[in-house]
Amino acid sequence: MVVLSSVLGSAARLLGASRVRFWRRTLSKRETGPPLSVQRWCASEASSDHLGSEVARYQHLKKYFKRRLKATYHRFHSIPDYSVVCGRHHVYFIKDDGIYRTDKRGVREPEQVVNLEHVSRGEGKTRAESGERFQWTIQRIRLSPQEKHLAATLKRSPREELRCVVVRLGERNVPLLPPHNVLLELEGVFSFEWATDDVLFYTTLEGLRSSSASRLDLTSHGSSKITSVYEEAQPDVFVEVALSRDRQILTINGNSRTSSEVMLIDVSKSHLEPFVIQPRQLDLLYHVEHWRGRLIILANTGPAREYQVLQCPVCEPSMASWVSLFAPSPDSVIKDMDVVGDYCVLVTTTAANKLAFSVMSLSDPKETYIIQLPPWACAIETKKPVLADQQDVLEFLLSSPVHPPVPYALDPGKGLVLSDAGNQTDAKSQDKYITTRLKACSQDGASVPVTLFHAVPVERLSQVPMLVHVYGAYGRDLDMEFCPVKRFLLEQGWALAYCHIRGGGELGLSWHRRGRVEGKQRGVEDLHACLHKLFSVRVSRPSLTALTACSAGAVPVAALCNTNPNTVRAVTLQAPFLDVLGTMQKANLPLTLEDRDEWGDPVGDLNHRQIIASYCPLHNVTPQLYPSMLLTAYSGDPRVPLEGVLQYATFLKTALHTHLSRDPNADSKPASNIVLNVQPGGSHVGPEDPVQTLEEEALKVAFLYAELGLDPPLPPRKRNR
Repeated sequence: MVVLSSVLGSAARLLGASRVRFWRRTLSKRETGPPLSVQRWCASEASSDHLGSEVARYQHLKKYFKRRLKATYHRFHSIPDYSVVCGRHHVYFIKDDGIYRTDKRGVREPEQVVNLEHVSRGEGKTRAESGERFQWTIQRIRLSPQEKHLAATLKRSPREELRCVVVRLGERNVPLLPPHNVLLELEGVFSFEWATDDVLFYTTLEGLRSSSASRLDLTSHGSSKITSVYEEAQPDVFVEVALSRDRQILTINGNSRTSSEVMLIDVSKSHLEPFVIQPRQLDLLYHVEHWRGRLIILANTGPAREYQVLQCPVCEPSMASWVSLFAPSPDSVIKDMDVVGDYCVLVTTTAANKLAFSVMSLSDPKETYIIQLPPWACAIETKKPVLADQQDVLEFLLSSPVHPPVPYALDPGKGLVLSDAGNQTDAKSQDKYITTRLKACSQDGASVPVTLFHAVPVERLSQVPMLVHVYGAYGRDLDMEFCPVKRFLLEQGWALAYCHIRGGGELGLSWHRRGRVEGKQRGVEDLHACLHKLFSVRVSRPSLTALTACSAGAVPVAALCNTNPNTVRAVTLQAPFLDVLGTMQKANLPLTLEDRDEWGDPVGDLNHRQIIASYCPLHNVTPQLYPSMLLTAYSGDPRVPLEGVLQYATFLKTALHTHLSRDPNADSKPASNIVLNVQPGGSHVGPEDPVQTLEEEALKVAFLYAELGLDPPLPPRKRNR
């Protein structure tokens, strides 16, 4: 699948794609068989709770919800995913202590390929001296074409370090002997793909930048050679490598938020030399797939500078040779593309933010049809095929924040079918909860989509608590993948709303452009309009409503709290970006230069400075009654400086104290609590450790119940046998 998010800044203040789905790591022991788990952890010591005195008032509720959430995670610990990798002769899967494989015939016991404890050895003394807790999680697995080698990337938390382990798999019936089968370890590897059985291309992270691509050559004697392939000079360009679905071409993709440049390597050739498809050009974004000696290109050369599909011969790849194949209708946008057999499969969204497939025959582009996906579907995850998979079938998972993933398979010639008859019941059970799609009219007349999940009809939602989610930055969609905590809240009678404001990517590239730099205030107005729409159709009310956001999504939330503090009763913010003005003035910070494309340049442009100053949350705090807030930050977060979060908390407390000292009726109003929860480590997306994550989620739910004045739900009754 072409990954469009990379063009929007892989190092930015983002949450979502790389978020660890820790409930799949199981909080209880799994039964037998290869575990369906995306990422497993290996920790050196027991976790510790870093909560401060400010959260003491929530401790009793937190313990209660910790038990309830743990049971919820356990219910969903075996949901489908694509972590199992099928090679020519073996099936590879992930367990708590590493990577294992079994013979496809099932005649041999599973054998370990990578042992996470071996990765940890040699670091024990440093850990003991520093007292730091750490863990390794497995991120990605790649098999070489003939299953001769395996490469896997690991991430170490809380330092956010990356490492790639290259393993010799050997003969089919020869047992592996970890760690002797480990050929080498590469530090900082972010993306990687095998071109041949002995050649691996990869990119590395330095800080938050990925600016270089390298080539690793392995020999039959066990030696290796590393060669630099590409170095990017521009600081805002992020470099990744990718392999086409048919494994015929490997690409080195250099993407910024405003331009792309792709280098192509034909893996069928012996020399494996890269060449540029189309040189970088301002405002040109493009991505490449391969089909029968032709390049299938997704580029923003369509109407309104949205994505369309084009093609050209591999031997004539420049833009002058691009020929248009397909442009979406005005009421839909292309979100992703894949080439499946002789078909181009496009993931599209409608103006109501509904997912669909547009399927086009590459042999006859006029033969195009649309497949509507289930109305509850909000997120799609496609399977990256390996040689053992059918190349003419697209396997994918559909989910929503409250609907666990359901596996499907698309045969472009036949339509949409369930990939597993055993999941028919799961697919039908998704209709148990209601998905309602609304439109809010913003201040300038723009129509803003809202997705609402609820368990009872809308007309019965006026007295229920509501949690409202928002992001609206970097052209990224709001995270709509399944989350057990959201399912738990829905089962307890909550309504869950997702506001797809401008600045995000839900309605295409233009939706992002309209909400960046000079348009940032529109995102705040959109959020206000969404809340107004929800209340106007009698979904909850302000005193029962809370806002939640992560990272850059904190900007519209906190800005709205400055201008309309009575709109909601409570707010939870994780790794919040709150000091836009101060951060954009500091060119020495890791993301400032590239982020000026998103927020503006207050140093070089006076107009940008005035715009940022008008909405920046930190610089617009004023004495008034704010909603209660839970601010969760991480001490070593490289993307969001902790200083800004600490300042914001101090400013809020001072503003509240000043307001209360001036208001003679302050005692008759609900108290506002500002809770700062600073956790150790360099994470930006929360802890990898399932125990620590459970602590954080339980605290958030306890905070919401306490601040909205809700009674904790009764535990489910045990059925009499």
